[in-house]
Amino acid sequence: MSAQILIVDDDPVQRRLLEGAANRLGYSAQLCDGGEAALEAMASDAAPFDAILLDLVMPDIDGLEVMHAMRERDIETPVIVLTAQGGIEVVISAMRAGAFDFLVKPVAPERLKSALQAAVKVTTRQTGVATTTAHDPATAARTMVAGSEAMDRVRSLMRKAAASDIPVLIEGESGTGKELIARAIQAESARKKKPFIVVNCGAIPENLIESILFGHEKGAFTGATEKHTGKFVEADGGTLFLDEIGELPLEAQVKLLRAIQEGEIEPVGSRTIRRVDIRFISATNRDLIEAIKAGRFREDLFYRLNVFPILVPPLRQRDTDIPVLVRHFIDMYHREERSFRARGISPRALGLLQSHDWPGNIRQLQNAIFRAMVLCDGDVLEETDFPQIQAQVHGIDPKELSGPPERPRDPSRDKALFETGVRSQKLPSEPDALKLLDTSGNVRPLVEIEAEAIAFAIEHYGGQMSEVARRLGIGRSTLYRKLKEYDLGHAGIAAE
Repeated sequence: MSAQILIVDDDPVQRRLLEGAANRLGYSAQLCDGGEAALEAMASDAAPFDAILLDLVMPDIDGLEVMHAMRERDIETPVIVLTAQGGIEVVISAMRAGAFDFLVKPVAPERLKSALQAAVKVTTRQTGVATTTAHDPATAARTMVAGSEAMDRVRSLMRKAAASDIPVLIEGESGTGKELIARAIQAESARKKKPFIVVNCGAIPENLIESILFGHEKGAFTGATEKHTGKFVEADGGTLFLDEIGELPLEAQVKLLRAIQEGEIEPVGSRTIRRVDIRFISATNRDLIEAIKAGRFREDLFYRLNVFPILVPPLRQRDTDIPVLVRHFIDMYHREERSFRARGISPRALGLLQSHDWPGNIRQLQNAIFRAMVLCDGDVLEETDFPQIQAQVHGIDPKELSGPPERPRDPSRDKALFETGVRSQKLPSEPDALKLLDTSGNVRPLVEIEAEAIAFAIEHYGGQMSEVARRLGIGRSTLYRKLKEYDLGHAGIAAE
């Protein structure tokens, strides 16, 4: 049975042209004249569509709204967006809405053919992945150490990316595991037994980029004492992972773009053209859109690399992953080094880790666990095994943290501290309400209300800062920053 293509365009001429092109490629096509009709067609009991050609600008419901509605209804059919406007902002909006590919009208037949083939292949392979890996614990995407909804979304995108050879761009801060995701995509793809070659674009000297990527002949330049094949040839048949792609100089970007477009390379000092078959996965911790606007990154290269974007959220936005990661690292280091005694972590220590912002993300967390394993003398990691993290979360000197994690509480001392610190701020007369209006009947500034809420919470929970942060829904590092910002003092902190 031929693949089913849904064509959505308010222009009847365009609909017929696209239908004829789809039929010539061997696909069956259903036509819709607007977004509302398209959503009705997707909701029908007829055979599901394998791909959707979607016009972006339509009078009733535009393409972006259609894709948002698809996401809400969990419709994952690949969408190829069609538009007469090819500006960078339009492309980014479409990709963020979930577009699989982006075509500018009038569409070249070969470009439409490749886009449809890739989209249909994703749908076909996606069904196979769902059935063959549902009970396979060794599947790379399923064995990623994470449990948050944000990472479930990343896993889903990884499986879709693995189902085709389309270029993938992984965006995220340093330390979020972008290379791990790239390797997982490779491991689930048809190229899993082929080479996976990593190129750190930020670590290559500018005068050697062409040689390292495309190779060189012996004697091609001073110092070329022997022939070098280059990363493109090493990756032939497999995957080339271009890490830190945003660091690539503009001149090298031109040569890379040509190699990607033509699928051909010419080694330095050689007159022979060599064809290569490579799947490209790129990664960056930079905002490439800003780099394009600043003239530091080519817009056409961005289009080539950003066909399938995957955004990896930082660890501070998914703190529910921290307990799972901590357990994983403790088990891993205990297996690697039997002299490490710790087999677990105390609730207080885990709460400390979840309160930290982790600017270095997973890499920083892993290093913190390793250092704690070295320091720990017991069977459980305690707060004192993380002195640097305590210093950053609590805003105090690490030298003061050499004592035991628990100190006996002195209620009278706590009260004295509170009276001289936080209580100097005016609290509401009613213990369960905050005054939103001032004496003139105007709404009070938000900073005053927030400061008052924090002060009230500290009093209400007896200076237990972990509980205060949890009840206010903020991290402890954020809480201590606000204490300093609002000059609320550090009452109760030393006794916690």
